[in-house]
Amino acid sequence: MADTAVELPGRLAILPFRNKVLLPGAIVRIRCTNPSSVKLVEQELWQREEKGLIGVLPVHDSEAAGSLLSPGVGSDSGEGGSKAPGGSAGESTKQDTKNGKETIHWHSRGVAARALHLSRGVEKPSGRVTYIVVLEGLCRFSVQELSARGSYHVARVSRLDMTKTELEHAEQDPDLIALSRQFKATAMELISVLEQKQKTVGRTKVLLETVPVYRLADIFVASFEISFEEQLSMLDSVDLKVRLSKATELVDRHLQSILVAEKITQKVEGQLSKSQKEFLLRQQMRAIKEELGDNDDDEDDVAALERKMQNAGMPANIWKHAQRELRRLRKMQPQQPGYSSSRTYLELLAELPWQKVSEERELDLRAAKESLDRDHYGLTKVKQRIIEYLAVRKLKPDARGPVLCFVGPPGVGKTSLASSIAKALNRKFIRISLGGVKDEADIRGHRRTYIGSMPGRLIDGLKRVSVSNPVMLLDEIDKTGSDVRGDPASALLEVLDPEQNKTFNDHYLNVPFDLSKVIFVATANRMQPIPPPLLDRMEVIELPGYTPEEKLKIAMKHLIPRVLEQHGLSSTYLQIPEAMVRIIIERYTREAGVRNLERNLAALARAAAVKVAEQDSALRLGKEIQPITTTLLDSRLADGGEVEMEVIPMGQDISNTYENPSPMIVDETMLEKVLGVRARAADLNLSPTSDINLLESRDIHIHFPAGAVPKDGPSAGVTLVTSLVSLFSHRKVRADTAMTGEMTLRGLVLPVGGVKDKVLAAHRYGIKRVILPERNMKDLAEVPAPILSGLEILLVKRIEEVLDHAFEGGCPLRPHSKL
Repeated sequence: MADTAVELPGRLAILPFRNKVLLPGAIVRIRCTNPSSVKLVEQELWQREEKGLIGVLPVHDSEAAGSLLSPGVGSDSGEGGSKAPGGSAGESTKQDTKNGKETIHWHSRGVAARALHLSRGVEKPSGRVTYIVVLEGLCRFSVQELSARGSYHVARVSRLDMTKTELEHAEQDPDLIALSRQFKATAMELISVLEQKQKTVGRTKVLLETVPVYRLADIFVASFEISFEEQLSMLDSVDLKVRLSKATELVDRHLQSILVAEKITQKVEGQLSKSQKEFLLRQQMRAIKEELGDNDDDEDDVAALERKMQNAGMPANIWKHAQRELRRLRKMQPQQPGYSSSRTYLELLAELPWQKVSEERELDLRAAKESLDRDHYGLTKVKQRIIEYLAVRKLKPDARGPVLCFVGPPGVGKTSLASSIAKALNRKFIRISLGGVKDEADIRGHRRTYIGSMPGRLIDGLKRVSVSNPVMLLDEIDKTGSDVRGDPASALLEVLDPEQNKTFNDHYLNVPFDLSKVIFVATANRMQPIPPPLLDRMEVIELPGYTPEEKLKIAMKHLIPRVLEQHGLSSTYLQIPEAMVRIIIERYTREAGVRNLERNLAALARAAAVKVAEQDSALRLGKEIQPITTTLLDSRLADGGEVEMEVIPMGQDISNTYENPSPMIVDETMLEKVLGVRARAADLNLSPTSDINLLESRDIHIHFPAGAVPKDGPSAGVTLVTSLVSLFSHRKVRADTAMTGEMTLRGLVLPVGGVKDKVLAAHRYGIKRVILPERNMKDLAEVPAPILSGLEILLVKRIEEVLDHAFEGGCPLRPHSKL
């Protein structure tokens, strides 16, 4: 409780209280996160054994109310401080901070407070320190001068509250006695009303009987929710008569608001019967709107939703179900928890394609065959089976044909074949990825009783394409799993069965949906993981992969033109002979498909794009500027470096902009420089210029046996490279050296995990030198200091540094070479 005899020091550290006011006798909890407030609490309260007083000064967002002052920029001694003599309520000044920062509006009056409780916390992951301070207001003061002390402010203050002698004299004033009786009577009436709802008002009665009335005014008002301006008005009410008058007005207003709320409640409860108990909240909201004169509702949106549902073409039984849900929605208020989920469900019913289909044109088998031949080279048997499938669809459009499942390695064209079927049938195409799906709800949907429920992927896909007869690709059907949440493969049995999918039941939708019009096509890499019952629903068509000759034809006919177009090039600038494509297929790609082949062709196109772009820069040079004789590409190739650059495709034909009389023709030298395969052998003295080539007719294969122990391969990258260099250069690695680190194809050494365990193991085995990635330096803090003192830690960024530390006499690189 605030004490009239509290001794107020001449200066107080000032804690800003934004848009709020602490009144004498009130207790507040303040969370300090601002650096200046944190510094004040730390220096003035946390680090002191005897906690002194601090000043709590209101801070305005605007200068609309109350008396304002501006702090000076002087030191704690007061030099350069701004003064606010007397702190009269008519003054209005502000602090406009320098360098464009926000304007701070300080109130000229505040309350001295003492700390009842302090707690300190650290936010993660930022590490920011915060304080929570529980303060009790003691007495009012006026700011005479405000100045800075470091990052926070201090003020020279003077007390505003009366002394004990002045209070004893003022209490004899008849007007003050009358105001005190009126305030106590109003406060007692409020307490009597609150007694019916709260059990803690007994303490308030004790305060009313024991605490002086001038303190009661502040305590009562502090417990109400009033505006910031009204709080400032109470703070500025130094005169006891004015303070009691304002407090009586605020207590009476709070009392009347409670009585009005009770009147509304009684009115609503009087209209309720037993069957209407469930609508209590809705009736209360209506009564409140009547009192406010606001009868607006959400009827327009609901009516629009109903019109949308009427145009959706739902079957009769589903339309009946939707109408029942719509009536339930009309009875709810938008603020109710279930309103949003019910509306989302009805919007899904309205958006699903119950009757809408893609119009199929007359099937032309000859055109379909030409399209397949144009888009896919080879795959004769596969394309013949697709033509047979289309022929049956032409003769009997409603035939329930088999579900085709294309099985083959990646990159052989499984997905594009499904897209070709949709194109031939003039139907929309949608791809549903099943890789890694382990939850049955991904297929059947979640039940609406769960929070965040949603329909399954099939229903969601149909909503996106907005037709009920698309070609739906179930991609990677062999990569579904199962756990405690169910088995997605079992849910697909109903989807792919023509006898069952016409009444497919999604758990979220909760009404049958006809999937019989959908043409399902599945893809898989292997048949073995597919459950036998699911495999029985499909006709498997195997795509074994392409032969080298087929890859060559695909590259020349499809891949090279596409890669050149994607990189803004043409055959005028880059030519890749068949012989070079054959070398890429035989030496650089070992795959069933053509994805890696396309990536390598793209690397060559990027290298050519660099040269073309540099030639453009040279053409635009002025007469006074000497052109660069060596292009970036030529210098990189001369240094044995790799060229890899992303080029954004241009919107116009590059041939209209540049004229290149000599196109770039790919040869074996360019392949080795751009694509690598032993590209560093010469730099490492592994393929010397003499007639003896250590790598001639040799391939390298490194095998890690499982041995029932999982292996983490990347962390041994630098070790493997060092071993290979030692093997082919006939040079020994230092026996006192251990190393770890992941390495990229460009020679960068990347950080790894488990540094502490690896360093401790090296120390146990007597290793003296440890090579670590430089980005693992932070992990050395976890290693005990005695261990680190006995080791030489070598931090590296690139593989050249690793080899330089690993071999006696340094890295066996040729002079001036660069990896």
